[in-house]
Amino acid sequence: MFRSLRMGNDLSFAIVMNAGSGHQDAVIAREEIASILDAAGRRHRFFLFDGGGDIASVVRDAVAYAKDNGGAIVGAGGDGTINAVAAAAWREQLPMGVLPQGTFNFVGRTHGIPTDTRGATEALLRATLGQAQIGMVNDRVFLVNASLGLYPQVLEDREAWKQRFGRHRIVALWSGLATMMRGYRPLRIEVSDGTRTRQLRTPTLFVGNNALQLEKIGLAEAADVQRNDGTLAGLVLKPIGRLTMLGLIVRGALGKLGDAQNAVGFAFREITVTPKHHRQKLKLAVDGEIVWLDPPIVFRAAPRPLALLTDGTRQPGEDPG
Repeated sequence: MFRSLRMGNDLSFAIVMNAGSGHQDAVIAREEIASILDAAGRRHRFFLFDGGGDIASVVRDAVAYAKDNGGAIVGAGGDGTINAVAAAAWREQLPMGVLPQGTFNFVGRTHGIPTDTRGATEALLRATLGQAQIGMVNDRVFLVNASLGLYPQVLEDREAWKQRFGRHRIVALWSGLATMMRGYRPLRIEVSDGTRTRQLRTPTLFVGNNALQLEKIGLAEAADVQRNDGTLAGLVLKPIGRLTMLGLIVRGALGKLGDAQNAVGFAFREITVTPKHHRQKLKLAVDGEIVWLDPPIVFRAAPRPLALLTDGTRQPGEDPG
């Protein structure tokens, strides 16, 4: 659980923000954040990147600023932006703040951070320093989830559809359905927890580190992750047809995936995943971003927590966002 420490009022902020190619919403959000911080006399600097640009170099500059000024690094954006900032904050052992700007905002909502820009910025000013569990897949950090198999393909196809038809929820929905109906190749993998190895044939392997998301889709293992004691939640699907897969999607949307006989959830501390017939890089989705990693693929909680600035901790059954 969280161990909270009161932060000083002179803590400065290095804010990494997706400028969204100059999108007006991003401009308005940046101006509102700056106005609130200026009114509070809080030192800050924005480190902007375009959605298609190199966030890594921008994050490095923000880290340097935070170190030089004894401050915190703040992620202002969706899960991808927050993941990149969290990885750097964890590696450099810097305190991190979150200003949610995405669609689902699971990280912010889990830790009691308001989803509106004004509320989140005001909460950042009065935040305490707590500890947040993060997951790792090989050497990559994830806050929400990581997966391989069908889900990364859905995300990749969705991005292609969005570039063609626009960034709308209905586009995301139809792209996902199109991927399902086109068919997919099941994974053939070995999964070991150190004491037992299982041979699996499954459309996807999903690993969650966010209790709120796991609750939303109806997995009982959300309670295990909620303890923040190094436990992650896994989900595998049995080999199924397209119509059954669509039925599982509906169950997940209704929060009843845990009741489906074709979905198997499990809690774990560490698992190693090895492809059965090949050793080339595997495609994964890590907090919504596509990455390629060399097998074996190891999922575990990070050996130490992330220092997260938060104004309150979400309690089981609550959803502040």
